[in-house]
Amino acid sequence: MDEVIVFAVLALSLVLFVVGKWRYDIVAILALLVLTIAGIVPASEAYQGFGHPAVVTVAAVLILSRALYNSGVVDVIAGWYSRIPEMLTVRIASLTGLTAFLSAFMNNVGAVSLLLPVAIRVSTRSGHLPSRFLMPLAFASLLGGMITLIGTPPNVIISNFRQEEAGVPFHMFDFALVGLAITVAGTLFITLLGWRLIPPRQAPLTLGEMLDIESYMAEVRVPVRSRFVGRRIRDVEELANEDVAIAGLLHRGVVYGAPSSYQIIDADDILIIEAAPEDLHTFVADTGFELQGSRDIQSEINQTLDAADTSIVEAIVSPNSVAVGQSARDLHLHSRFGVNLLGVSRRGQSLIRRLGHINFRVGDVLMIQGPEEVVQTALPRLGLLPLAERELRIGQRRRLLFPIAVFAVALLLTSFGVLSVQVSFVAAVVILLITRFVTLEEAYQAIDWPVIILLGAMIPVGEALETTGGAARIAATFAELGGSLPPWAMLGVVLITTTLLSAIINNAAAVILMAPIGISVAQALGASIDPFLMAVAVGGSSAFLSPIAHQSNTIVMGPGGYQFADYLRMGFPLEAVIVVVSIPAIMWAWPLGI
Repeated sequence: MDEVIVFAVLALSLVLFVVGKWRYDIVAILALLVLTIAGIVPASEAYQGFGHPAVVTVAAVLILSRALYNSGVVDVIAGWYSRIPEMLTVRIASLTGLTAFLSAFMNNVGAVSLLLPVAIRVSTRSGHLPSRFLMPLAFASLLGGMITLIGTPPNVIISNFRQEEAGVPFHMFDFALVGLAITVAGTLFITLLGWRLIPPRQAPLTLGEMLDIESYMAEVRVPVRSRFVGRRIRDVEELANEDVAIAGLLHRGVVYGAPSSYQIIDADDILIIEAAPEDLHTFVADTGFELQGSRDIQSEINQTLDAADTSIVEAIVSPNSVAVGQSARDLHLHSRFGVNLLGVSRRGQSLIRRLGHINFRVGDVLMIQGPEEVVQTALPRLGLLPLAERELRIGQRRRLLFPIAVFAVALLLTSFGVLSVQVSFVAAVVILLITRFVTLEEAYQAIDWPVIILLGAMIPVGEALETTGGAARIAATFAELGGSLPPWAMLGVVLITTTLLSAIINNAAAVILMAPIGISVAQALGASIDPFLMAVAVGGSSAFLSPIAHQSNTIVMGPGGYQFADYLRMGFPLEAVIVVVSIPAIMWAWPLGI
């Protein structure tokens, strides 16, 4: 009966993962609660997954990636890429190679977010479509993550499954032989053929080009007897409730761009506002302000948009952004963060009407306006990635080298078995926090909390699949279906099944579910578990078939102007290359033993 309940919970979880009505971390928690209430997962062990070494390691890797980002070392590497010759094939080869290298030692999404503006800038300057560069960028980040233990969460999870089953985990570079073979083959395919399979999507216009912002701007005057005289700008903002953005203020003859919420309003002040026509009408009626339709307001609008201390930035909503699922109204963008929302682009389509009501999605491009320093502070707080190449922060020699040295020592201690990866990496995080190469706020922002919740909840669920005999039953079914298939073919079945599963659900969840099955298949065949665990790791990282298969794919969808099916055009043949290369590579590096 327990086995039936586990299968039912997993089946329902898969459906909910695919439908996406509830975020995957919520689905994982619900699955864990159901199994705990049913008595299948002991209550005393229900939340032990959150202290699992894999969860701790993933969190530490994300923080270390942020520290390396802060140090400027990755900026220097990105700067080198900008000087590559302008031949398209050379540029794509350099981009995929650089991204794969960075992704081997830092978070995949971090590598993509760093190089995304560089790739866009290079493509624009060379006259090529961004779509030629951005999908190779995302795919290369997934390939590079296969090389090391810390390159991607699936490898960390697989290492811990091996430790629980065999008593010894996979070490830092145990993935390298297989991972390097796949990465080299994958990058060669992308460079020589793959990018040619991508439809030549027209580069989406910037929001500034797509949106005639000025046509949505107007001036309103504060009458002498207005109830808002002597009150603050924030009182007007609360009434507008994010449906209207106060982009500027004409106060005593001086134009201020993005005025402070605490600015006092005087009689005869002119507010320069941005709003859809229906919101403008409602705003004027509610406030009693007078619409200045008869004045020539063009010069004031231009001064507002071009004010020296005001910045207008386009930024992407990242997967771990607090803005995901929220609207400008929910976030109170101006009162809490000091910035205005002027426009939204989703998959290359501009959205400007009723901005306060748009719930943001991963990959949306937002046009943010505000004082330059405020914008630079607000973007990381909101989890937004600016679509502009930042100035290189090379800084002092010690600031560049110290984080690298700490990271290298942690790698060496792990590689030589002196300390386990979760201990050495957490120690490195503590050192970088103490020396303030990364702040506490940045550390907490760097952690992808939905993935942490997903891992902590799904680990006990995956263990329940094994303890109830469900994994063994699935393995037996695999063996029966395989019939006379040789062991290498069964290895391929496990790999392909994991790949297809990771295309529709989070790859960490796919690995947690497939690892016990891979172990059971190996045991049923009398083979070593190592090649089957490697096959699960490779399949979990091969998320190339859709934009929702991995966060890196989602991030580039909007800036690249891609459609859903575009990922299949390059992703499917790339998956075929990976299967052809990985099976012999796995069997050579990790013999079946039968």
